[in-house]
Amino acid sequence: MRSRESLRCPDPLVPRGRFEQTRKSSSTHNDSGDVGAALLLLILSNARKVAVGPPTAAAAESPEVFGNRTGEAIVAAAEYAVVPSAAGSGPSAIWAPVDEALASQGRGGHHSGKGDSSDVRDEHVGGSRMVGGTAEKRLQSEVSAERTPKSFVFHPFVNTTWATILVASCIILALSNGDLTRSVLSIIPVAALLVVYVALIPRSVKDQCFLPAVNIEHDIVPLSTRVVIVLITAMSIEAALFGLRESPVVPTLMLALAKALSWYLTTLTAQHTSWCIATALITFSYTSTYDPFRSSSEVQALSYVMASSLALGQIIHTLPKYTRARTAFWAFSLVFLIPYLANVLAISRARSSAQHSFDHFDQHPVEVLVKRAEADFESLLRKQSQNYTAAHGEYQRRYGVKPPHGFEAWYEFATLHQSPIIDDFDMIYDNISPFWILSGKEVLETMSHVHNTPQSELWLCTISGHQAKTHCSHHHRTFDRHIHLLFEDLVVDVRGNFPDFKFLVNHIDEPRVLFPRHSGKVNHHGNRQINVTNMSHQPVWDSITRYCPAQISSRGTGTRQSVETFGLPFVTDALAAMDLCRHPEYSALHGLFMGPTSFRLIESRVPILSTGSPSTMGDIIYPSPAYAEPEFQYVDRHDVEWDSKQNNIYWAGSTTGGFVSDDKWRQYHRQRFVRLGQKVEKQQHSYLRKRNGVIGRVTSSFLNSRWFDVAFTRIFQCERKFCRDQRAFFTVKSWADKDRALGSRLVFDIDGNGISGRYYKLLASRSAPLKQTLLREWHDERLVPWLHYIPISQSLEELPELLSYLTSTRVGQRRAKEVAERGRDWSSKALRKIDRSIYTYRLLLELARLQDPERPAGGS
Repeated sequence: MRSRESLRCPDPLVPRGRFEQTRKSSSTHNDSGDVGAALLLLILSNARKVAVGPPTAAAAESPEVFGNRTGEAIVAAAEYAVVPSAAGSGPSAIWAPVDEALASQGRGGHHSGKGDSSDVRDEHVGGSRMVGGTAEKRLQSEVSAERTPKSFVFHPFVNTTWATILVASCIILALSNGDLTRSVLSIIPVAALLVVYVALIPRSVKDQCFLPAVNIEHDIVPLSTRVVIVLITAMSIEAALFGLRESPVVPTLMLALAKALSWYLTTLTAQHTSWCIATALITFSYTSTYDPFRSSSEVQALSYVMASSLALGQIIHTLPKYTRARTAFWAFSLVFLIPYLANVLAISRARSSAQHSFDHFDQHPVEVLVKRAEADFESLLRKQSQNYTAAHGEYQRRYGVKPPHGFEAWYEFATLHQSPIIDDFDMIYDNISPFWILSGKEVLETMSHVHNTPQSELWLCTISGHQAKTHCSHHHRTFDRHIHLLFEDLVVDVRGNFPDFKFLVNHIDEPRVLFPRHSGKVNHHGNRQINVTNMSHQPVWDSITRYCPAQISSRGTGTRQSVETFGLPFVTDALAAMDLCRHPEYSALHGLFMGPTSFRLIESRVPILSTGSPSTMGDIIYPSPAYAEPEFQYVDRHDVEWDSKQNNIYWAGSTTGGFVSDDKWRQYHRQRFVRLGQKVEKQQHSYLRKRNGVIGRVTSSFLNSRWFDVAFTRIFQCERKFCRDQRAFFTVKSWADKDRALGSRLVFDIDGNGISGRYYKLLASRSAPLKQTLLREWHDERLVPWLHYIPISQSLEELPELLSYLTSTRVGQRRAKEVAERGRDWSSKALRKIDRSIYTYRLLLELARLQDPERPAGGS
């Protein structure tokens, strides 16, 4: 029976387990019952944790399928950080009860098999002490130092406090990958799990403390039974709320079996050594099976190797001296060394191959596109008018009409503020000209009609030209997302230069307007028919491309010489790449088309201002208020020099871009990018390499994970089931600093629900922006792709080769730096606040002329 002392409540941080044996016989409990109960428990447990989707080899080996590694590491730290015995004669007191037979054997003496456990306690003089001193009466070292090897290297890591704390700290840093915030927060679910298990542990009448002493052999079956019941209940509730998981049965059972066997063998090992070996075994299993091919940095990969080595050393040192071939266990180091070395070799070979192919060869598609962009930019600057007469004539030449009233004052304002662009405002003309078939009076009537239409969700803004004041109203909303403040801020310096007039503004992220084939029928009230359709959470591709045969534009499809891209979809013509009518494959590549979060389509020829719009829609583009928000402002002191930046690409954000209501979320544009960057699934990638002196396309499953530092920080805009599936599929960061991107040489920018507000910040930085978008913005005509930023196709197929070139070759790194410098310089000249004012000023002149009551239909 247990002694009186053994019934006292141990420290909550050090749960107490016992494998009590009879004095002269083995346990009477059937081990197979323990294994069966544990197996059932673990099958159910693992069935709830297996990641959704087809399993891969990496996923099968990854410890992530078994839960939060960071939380386990914190528990390991708590278990390691135990003060050793005063005499220094034993390992840390973790899971501290004594195996009496083993203790007797370890001393080389004879145990009579009689007496109570106080005899054992008396023999363990100087046992482990805990804070407060009470634990030294209850917890004794399980294996004396006399029975463990005196390893010069690993003895301190097991038998001293600070060394074990150091090891635990290293392991925590490795598992958390520097995300200490998430590490701290993971204590919460771990503590909650401890509370649940404590509540389910069978108690004797005398055990009144929070964490009772446990006879594992005796209590495992009732404990497992209770846990199974709890898990079945929890899984039933989860299935009712979120639906069943799509976990494959066979891999789930195999994982559960492996987990059950690992715990069974751990308990057998612990009977012949210290229970602290369990913590070391768990840590080793987690760190050693981490896939180095998914490490985002060399430091992370090395930290896992170091953590695995330390954990393996602790395991070997904890084994008794009489263990046969103990040193042979070092062969397990191959488990983590071989993958790591293979990864290092693969990275080295890929880098060497890229350098051999292009360091002395200037025909890479990037080089050709950059040189062409330089010529285009020089032509753009050279063609700008140098005086008002030339600007007036250029306007008439381009558009076939006279400039609006107030154009001369606009020109003076633009030149006064040194605008580098005077003539290239084709977007304003393209946005406004379709409405000229309506008279000014019809435009005003249509605006009033659509604003009063139920579910239109539009703001009607009135601007006072004399005072430059803006007032915006909505039928039931009060917050206009700073629309009126934006216009007041942009036109404050041009008061008195345009008349009073009204305009409609779309406050939601997604575009709104689709022009009907005809101008629209007139109803019996004399108003033109307006159709407002709420298509939120529905596919919209067919609706917004229904008039494609009549909308295919000739812009961006000149006769210039094509660029050899060797079959990779490098963006050679940005306008053509954004033309939906030319790319029907986009219907299944972008969340806006597959299931927009908010999409109230207005089919009418009505002028509505939006911040961004795809090629087939008729919204009038204006500068987004997001670019003026504090969180998107560039601060130079938060940036670092190019040579100090990480040689990788960075992106962190949320799962905006569409609402997920089915299992097609893997094809949404943001999810596809993060899936590529995190190497969640094995894919084939294309690269350009020189073979026998000829550049050609090769395919490989290798993708250097060191190129990517990408993650979701928030998963939402989805039904509960699919939010859960995405959390299981991706590695999610709990938080990311808004300036973290400035630490990388390459920064990625991608559409959300609408335009990306961080774009100007990235352009102003010392990093090179890579931009993927299908939304037109006001600045498109003044930013030259491959000179100020690097455009990325919707398929992302060229991205692996592009990153290989920009990060692994000397000429590619030089080009990336040039893009960063040119984009930074040009944004300081052409994307200033005053440049947005110049654009908005000219846009307001065109809107005022459009709705002039005296303007006839078809007139300008």
